[in-house]
Amino acid sequence: MDHSKIHLAMWCGPRNISTALMRAWENRPDTFVVDEPLYAHYLKETGLKHEMAEEIISHYENNWERVVDWLTGPIPNRKAIFYQKHMCHHMLPNIQFNWLSKVTNCFLIREPREMLTSLMKKLPNPTLTDTGLPQQLKIFNYIREAYKEAPTVIDSTDVLENPRGILNALCNRLGIEFTELMLKWPPGIRKSDGIWAKHWYPEVETTTGWRPFEAKDTIVPEELKEVLNECNAIYEQLYQYRITV
Repeated sequence: MDHSKIHLAMWCGPRNISTALMRAWENRPDTFVVDEPLYAHYLKETGLKHEMAEEIISHYENNWERVVDWLTGPIPNRKAIFYQKHMCHHMLPNIQFNWLSKVTNCFLIREPREMLTSLMKKLPNPTLTDTGLPQQLKIFNYIREAYKEAPTVIDSTDVLENPRGILNALCNRLGIEFTELMLKWPPGIRKSDGIWAKHWYPEVETTTGWRPFEAKDTIVPEELKEVLNECNAIYEQLYQYRITV
Protein backbone atom coordinates (compact mmCIF):
# COMPACT_ATOMS: atom_id res chain seq x y z
CA MET A 1 0.00 0.00 0.00
CA ASP A 2 1.27 3.48 -0.87
CA HIS A 3 1.97 5.10 2.52
CA SER A 4 1.68 8.60 1.05
CA LYS A 5 -2.00 7.80 0.64
CA ILE A 6 -4.54 6.76 3.26
CA HIS A 7 -7.58 4.51 3.10
CA LEU A 8 -9.59 5.74 6.09
CA ALA A 9 -12.37 3.47 7.37
CA MET A 10 -14.61 5.32 9.82
CA TRP A 11 -16.67 2.76 11.77
CA CYS A 12 -19.98 4.29 12.83
CA GLY A 13 -23.46 3.44 14.00
CA PRO A 14 -26.71 4.97 12.79
CA ARG A 15 -27.74 8.45 13.94
CA ASN A 16 -24.33 9.52 15.19
CA ILE A 17 -23.43 12.48 12.91
CA SER A 18 -21.67 10.08 10.52
CA THR A 19 -23.07 11.81 7.43
CA ALA A 20 -22.05 15.26 8.67
CA LEU A 21 -18.57 13.87 9.28
CA MET A 22 -18.55 12.52 5.72
CA ARG A 23 -19.49 16.03 4.52
CA ALA A 24 -16.50 17.46 6.40
CA TRP A 25 -14.09 15.04 4.74
CA GLU A 26 -15.64 15.38 1.29
CA ASN A 27 -15.14 19.13 1.46
CA ARG A 28 -11.38 18.54 1.41
CA PRO A 29 -9.99 18.69 -2.13
CA ASP A 30 -7.66 15.75 -1.44
CA THR A 31 -10.40 13.32 -0.35
CA PHE A 32 -12.73 10.87 -2.10
CA VAL A 33 -15.63 9.60 0.04
CA VAL A 34 -17.90 6.57 -0.15
CA ASP A 35 -21.17 6.19 1.72
CA GLU A 36 -21.83 2.81 3.41
CA PRO A 37 -20.28 0.60 0.73
CA LEU A 38 -21.32 -2.67 2.42
CA TYR A 39 -25.00 -1.73 2.73
CA ALA A 40 -26.15 -3.59 -0.40
CA HIS A 41 -24.42 -6.78 0.74
CA TYR A 42 -25.97 -6.39 4.20
CA LEU A 43 -29.48 -6.03 2.78
CA LYS A 44 -29.04 -8.92 0.35
CA GLU A 45 -27.73 -11.30 3.04
CA THR A 46 -30.17 -10.36 5.83
CA GLY A 47 -33.28 -9.94 3.71
CA LEU A 48 -34.26 -6.97 5.87
CA LYS A 49 -36.98 -4.80 4.35
CA HIS A 50 -35.37 -1.41 4.81
CA GLU A 51 -36.62 1.55 2.82
CA MET A 52 -35.54 1.12 -0.83
CA ALA A 53 -33.88 -2.24 -0.08
CA GLU A 54 -34.43 -3.73 -3.54
CA GLU A 55 -33.21 -0.55 -5.26
CA ILE A 56 -30.07 -0.47 -3.12
CA ILE A 57 -29.24 -4.14 -3.77
CA SER A 58 -29.58 -3.69 -7.52
CA HIS A 59 -27.87 -0.28 -7.68
CA TYR A 60 -24.68 -1.13 -5.76
CA GLU A 61 -22.15 -3.94 -5.67
CA ASN A 62 -23.53 -6.52 -3.23
CA ASN A 63 -20.63 -8.99 -3.15
CA TRP A 64 -18.55 -8.11 -0.09
CA GLU A 65 -15.28 -9.43 -1.52
CA ARG A 66 -15.55 -7.23 -4.59
CA VAL A 67 -16.47 -4.25 -2.39
CA VAL A 68 -13.42 -4.86 -0.20
CA ASP A 69 -11.14 -5.18 -3.23
CA TRP A 70 -12.29 -1.72 -4.29
CA LEU A 71 -12.02 -0.23 -0.79
CA THR A 72 -8.40 -1.40 -0.47
CA GLY A 73 -7.37 -0.70 -4.06
CA PRO A 74 -6.33 2.48 -5.88
CA ILE A 75 -8.00 5.62 -4.55
CA PRO A 76 -10.53 6.94 -7.09
CA ASN A 77 -9.99 10.24 -8.90
CA ARG A 78 -6.28 10.23 -7.96
CA LYS A 79 -7.03 11.58 -4.50
CA ALA A 80 -4.74 11.16 -1.48
CA ILE A 81 -7.42 10.12 1.04
CA PHE A 82 -10.14 7.48 0.56
CA TYR A 83 -12.69 8.21 3.30
CA GLN A 84 -15.05 5.30 3.89
CA LYS A 85 -18.17 5.80 6.00
CA HIS A 86 -19.11 2.38 7.36
CA MET A 87 -22.00 1.18 9.49
CA CYS A 88 -20.58 -1.40 11.89
CA HIS A 89 -23.57 -3.74 11.68
CA HIS A 90 -22.99 -4.04 7.92
CA MET A 91 -19.93 -6.15 8.79
CA LEU A 92 -21.89 -9.40 8.87
CA PRO A 93 -20.33 -12.60 10.32
CA ASN A 94 -19.52 -13.90 6.82
CA ILE A 95 -17.20 -10.95 6.13
CA GLN A 96 -13.59 -11.69 7.02
CA PHE A 97 -11.64 -9.13 9.05
CA ASN A 98 -8.21 -9.56 7.44
CA TRP A 99 -8.77 -6.68 5.00
CA LEU A 100 -8.84 -4.25 7.94
CA SER A 101 -5.03 -4.38 7.96
CA LYS A 102 -5.08 -2.57 4.60
CA VAL A 103 -7.00 0.46 5.88
CA THR A 104 -6.63 2.93 8.76
CA ASN A 105 -9.50 2.26 11.16
CA CYS A 106 -11.22 4.94 13.26
CA PHE A 107 -14.37 4.81 15.34
CA LEU A 108 -17.20 7.32 15.78
CA ILE A 109 -19.39 6.85 18.86
CA ARG A 110 -22.40 8.67 20.31
CA GLU A 111 -23.96 8.77 23.76
CA PRO A 112 -26.58 5.97 23.61
CA ARG A 113 -29.63 7.88 24.84
CA GLU A 114 -29.04 10.57 22.22
CA MET A 115 -28.49 7.91 19.56
CA LEU A 116 -31.47 5.71 20.46
CA THR A 117 -34.00 8.53 20.68
CA SER A 118 -32.91 9.65 17.21
CA LEU A 119 -32.90 6.11 15.78
CA MET A 120 -36.45 5.47 17.07
CA LYS A 121 -37.76 8.10 14.66
CA LYS A 122 -36.48 6.14 11.66
CA LEU A 123 -36.57 2.59 13.00
CA PRO A 124 -39.29 1.86 15.58
CA ASN A 125 -38.27 -0.59 18.32
CA PRO A 126 -34.57 -0.84 17.40
CA THR A 127 -32.61 -3.82 18.72
CA LEU A 128 -29.09 -3.78 20.13
CA THR A 129 -27.84 -5.13 16.79
CA ASP A 130 -29.53 -2.25 14.94
CA THR A 131 -27.32 0.20 16.86
CA GLY A 132 -24.14 -1.38 15.49
CA LEU A 133 -22.50 -1.21 18.92
CA PRO A 134 -21.78 -4.96 19.43
CA GLN A 135 -20.08 -5.14 16.05
CA GLN A 136 -18.28 -1.84 16.66
CA LEU A 137 -16.74 -3.25 19.83
CA LYS A 138 -15.85 -6.48 18.03
CA ILE A 139 -14.04 -4.59 15.25
CA PHE A 140 -12.34 -2.32 17.79
CA ASN A 141 -11.09 -5.26 19.88
CA TYR A 142 -9.89 -7.12 16.79
CA ILE A 143 -7.77 -4.16 15.70
CA ARG A 144 -6.50 -3.45 19.22
CA GLU A 145 -5.40 -7.06 19.68
CA ALA A 146 -3.95 -7.41 16.18
CA TYR A 147 -1.81 -4.26 16.38
CA LYS A 148 -1.26 -4.08 20.15
CA GLU A 149 -2.60 -0.54 20.36
CA ALA A 150 -6.03 1.01 20.57
CA PRO A 151 -7.35 2.55 17.34
CA THR A 152 -8.59 6.14 17.21
CA VAL A 153 -12.02 6.93 18.68
CA ILE A 154 -13.96 10.19 18.46
CA ASP A 155 -17.19 10.98 20.28
CA SER A 156 -20.03 12.80 18.52
CA THR A 157 -20.69 15.17 21.42
CA ASP A 158 -17.02 16.16 21.53
CA VAL A 159 -17.06 16.87 17.79
CA LEU A 160 -20.19 19.04 18.03
CA GLU A 161 -18.88 20.96 21.05
CA ASN A 162 -15.45 21.57 19.54
CA PRO A 163 -15.31 20.59 15.84
CA ARG A 164 -12.10 22.46 15.10
CA GLY A 165 -10.28 21.02 18.11
CA ILE A 166 -11.38 17.40 17.67
CA LEU A 167 -10.95 17.29 13.88
CA ASN A 168 -7.54 18.94 14.18
CA ALA A 169 -6.54 16.32 16.78
CA LEU A 170 -7.93 13.54 14.56
CA CYS A 171 -5.95 14.77 11.57
CA ASN A 172 -2.80 15.00 13.70
CA ARG A 173 -3.32 11.42 14.89
CA LEU A 174 -3.66 10.31 11.26
CA GLY A 175 -0.68 12.30 10.00
CA ILE A 176 -2.94 14.46 7.83
CA GLU A 177 -2.93 18.26 7.67
CA PHE A 178 -6.10 19.77 9.11
CA THR A 179 -7.99 22.29 6.98
CA GLU A 180 -10.72 24.78 7.89
CA LEU A 181 -12.66 23.36 4.93
CA MET A 182 -13.73 20.56 7.28
CA LEU A 183 -15.84 23.01 9.29
CA LYS A 184 -18.17 24.41 6.57
CA TRP A 185 -19.72 22.91 3.45
CA PRO A 186 -22.40 23.74 0.87
CA PRO A 187 -25.95 22.56 1.65
CA GLY A 188 -27.82 19.97 -0.36
CA ILE A 189 -27.54 16.42 -1.62
CA ARG A 190 -24.27 14.97 -2.96
CA LYS A 191 -23.58 12.56 -5.80
CA SER A 192 -21.61 10.61 -3.22
CA ASP A 193 -24.66 10.20 -0.94
CA GLY A 194 -26.27 6.78 -1.00
CA ILE A 195 -29.54 6.64 -2.93
CA TRP A 196 -31.20 6.20 0.49
CA ALA A 197 -30.31 9.82 1.35
CA LYS A 198 -33.87 11.09 0.84
CA HIS A 199 -35.03 8.78 3.64
CA TRP A 200 -32.15 9.15 6.11
CA TYR A 201 -30.46 12.51 5.42
CA PRO A 202 -33.06 15.31 5.15
CA GLU A 203 -31.62 17.13 8.18
CA VAL A 204 -28.02 16.88 7.00
CA GLU A 205 -28.97 18.25 3.58
CA THR A 206 -29.91 21.57 5.21
CA THR A 207 -26.60 21.99 7.05
CA THR A 208 -23.74 24.22 5.98
CA GLY A 209 -21.40 23.21 8.78
CA TRP A 210 -21.28 21.82 12.29
CA ARG A 211 -24.25 22.77 14.42
CA PRO A 212 -23.68 23.38 18.14
CA PHE A 213 -24.44 20.46 20.43
CA GLU A 214 -27.88 20.64 22.04
CA ALA A 215 -28.76 18.04 24.66
CA LYS A 216 -32.14 16.46 23.98
CA ASP A 217 -34.72 15.79 26.67
CA THR A 218 -36.43 12.95 24.77
CA ILE A 219 -37.16 10.00 27.02
CA VAL A 220 -36.21 6.45 26.04
CA PRO A 221 -39.45 4.41 26.34
CA GLU A 222 -39.66 1.65 28.91
CA GLU A 223 -39.54 -1.11 26.30
CA LEU A 224 -36.12 0.10 25.16
CA LYS A 225 -34.55 0.50 28.61
CA GLU A 226 -32.82 -2.88 28.39
CA VAL A 227 -31.40 -2.01 24.97
CA LEU A 228 -30.23 1.34 26.37
CA ASN A 229 -28.45 -0.39 29.27
CA GLU A 230 -26.71 -2.79 26.89
CA CYS A 231 -25.69 0.12 24.65
CA ASN A 232 -24.30 2.03 27.63
CA ALA A 233 -22.14 -0.91 28.69
CA ILE A 234 -20.50 -1.09 25.24
CA TYR A 235 -20.28 2.68 24.79
CA GLU A 236 -18.41 3.08 28.07
CA GLN A 237 -15.79 0.57 26.93
CA LEU A 238 -15.13 2.60 23.77
CA TYR A 239 -15.53 6.05 25.37
CA GLN A 240 -12.40 5.67 27.49
CA TYR A 241 -10.29 5.61 24.30
CA ARG A 242 -11.73 8.74 22.71
CA ILE A 243 -9.58 11.66 21.59
CA THR A 244 -9.69 14.61 23.98
CA VAL A 245 -8.31 18.12 23.57
